[in-house]
Order: sequence, then structure tokens, then C-alpha cells
Amino acid sequence: MKLMIASDLHGSVFWIEKMINKFNEEKCDNLLLLGDLLYHGPRNDLPDEYNTKRAIDLLNSLKDKILCVKGNCDGEVDEMVLEFPISQETMFLSIDGINFFATHGHKFNEDNLPPFCNFNMLLNGHTHIMTFNRHKDYIFINPGSTSIPKGNTKHSLVIYESGEFIFYNLEDGTIIKKEKM
Repeated sequence: MKLMIASDLHGSVFWIEKMINKFNEEKCDNLLLLGDLLYHGPRNDLPDEYNTKRAIDLLNSLKDKILCVKGNCDGEVDEMVLEFPISQETMFLSIDGINFFATHGHKFNEDNLPPFCNFNMLLNGHTHIMTFNRHKDYIFINPGSTSIPKGNTKHSLVIYESGEFIFYNLEDGTIIKKEKM
């Protein structure tokens, strides 16, 4: 399975279109979104081409390919307009014998691990900072933000395939780094 992992889209049509183009170009099977899809929230500036209605249409065009967890900027109204489930705050996936625990990161994260879970990979968004950290019992990945990167990071996302994680600069399509399990 080829899985694209992205987070913190915040309603930016410009960056959502770039993400979808990369998804199609790479022939990904699924898109895992780690929350904060449509709204920018009170702590962020408006992203490029902020247009929630158009963002809804773009995301719904991939509704059969999207897996999603709810972010702190996502609300019940989003569940009414998006044609794929976004209400769960956590998701457990098993791919290639690897157990992925996906969540937005505002509750469970590298500093506050989810209880009673057996996972190899912890996936979070929320901070808008692209991160890859190896821990004793798991690997932590934050794909960064597609639309509002912070901490001198790039507009980014991650593609997983066969035990390898490739971090992409969404701005120019270049590889930022590759990491293996």
C-alpha cells in the first residue's frame, strides 16, 4: 500500500490542489489526513487561497481514498459537508505488519502517549512542524503542514510505502528526506 500522510490543510485551496496533484502523480492508494482540514483557527494567519467551499469540493473528490482523524479546528459542521468520516480523534492502522496510531496531536502526542496501545508508529499533525524521531519503542512522525508550516519547515507531506517514509517539499515537489523503519 502506498499511503500519503498530510495534516493541517486549513482550507487552503492552493495547497490542497498541490497535495492532490502529488497524490495522483505518485499513484497513492490512500490519503491519511491528520486533521484541521477546513478552518485556519484563531492562532494562524489565513493561508493561501483560503476558500472552505472549494476545499470541501476538492477533498470530497477523493472521498473513497481518504482516511481521516479529527483535529482541534474541525467541528460538527465539517462532518455535515465532508463526504468521508472525520469524527474520530484517533485511528489505528496495520500496514505491512506495522501498527500506526494516528491522531491530530493536540491530545495524544510525543509528550503524552496514548494509553494501552501497541504501536510502532505515532503519527501527529497539530504543530505544523515536520518531524521524524526514533524512540526506543516507536517512531514519531509529523508530516508538517501542507498550508501553514512553522518552525522554518517547508510546506510538506509524507508518503509511506514498503517500510520507507519519504518527506516531500510540497512547494517544489523535491524530497526533503527519506527514512526507513
